[in-house]
Amino acid sequence: MKKILVAGATGYLGRNVAKALKNKGYWVRALGRSADKLERIKEFADELFIGEVTDPASLDGLCDGIDVVFSSVGITRQKDGLTYQDVDYQGNRNLLTVAEGSGVSKFMYVHVLNAEKLEHVALVQAKQAFVDELKRSSLDHTVICPTGFFSDMEEFLSMARSGRVYLFGDGSNQINPIHGADLAEVCAGVLESAESQISVGGPEVFTYRQIAELAFDVLERPAKITSIPKPLVSALVGALRWLTPVKIHGPVQFMASVMTMDVIGPLHGQRQLADHFRDRSRSFESKSIEDHSLPV
Repeated sequence: MKKILVAGATGYLGRNVAKALKNKGYWVRALGRSADKLERIKEFADELFIGEVTDPASLDGLCDGIDVVFSSVGITRQKDGLTYQDVDYQGNRNLLTVAEGSGVSKFMYVHVLNAEKLEHVALVQAKQAFVDELKRSSLDHTVICPTGFFSDMEEFLSMARSGRVYLFGDGSNQINPIHGADLAEVCAGVLESAESQISVGGPEVFTYRQIAELAFDVLERPAKITSIPKPLVSALVGALRWLTPVKIHGPVQFMASVMTMDVIGPLHGQRQLADHFRDRSRSFESKSIEDHSLPV
């Protein structure tokens, strides 16, 4: 039985990957930053390891006895004083160093699709820098490049709930986002594959305008959508780069770049975005009811 380290195991994708690996009979060690968060996924792991990828000293012994490292470590928004370079690049570089020194045979890493078209984006620059290091390493590797997660599409649902969805560009570009559980099944399925890189998308292709309309449909509200012309988007992102720190303009730059290009990968999975939106909408409504029920 192969032993797998899942780094980023308490995150959206990581916990799904840990579950998928356990279901396939693999032994799983889960890496997380806190005992509380790891406790929530203990049913999907044989062993829990508390450590910070940005603190090499905390990773001593992390890869002992491990055959394959899977890393979904990364941040979308910079916080806690950590940058994309700190986490997406150096954090994963620290994992790779430990893996190389511990007899690990393979390293799997979650990148992004169309990275070559996103070299100007700070988040992607950090990820690509690590991928370049991984390819130069002594380990076998598989780089997984998903289109985008259902969880990313929740931003459309949040905007629709607020009354209006704003699109960068006219919304005609396409994407086939994938549920974390479906992507996890793909990741677990290629663990013993010799492929060095794979692209992965979900089962349905949408335009961004269709995703916005779907969000309003699920909420049973009339669609109110505003398109921001591409020249104005470019000017806005440029201004933000000068006026705000990267923790603010970084996510906007990434979203603006992705929404103005097609991001379509091979179709995988069965989970539907509409069902995900309905589930998230019900969760929000339940929380709202609970909040209004609290004594004052």
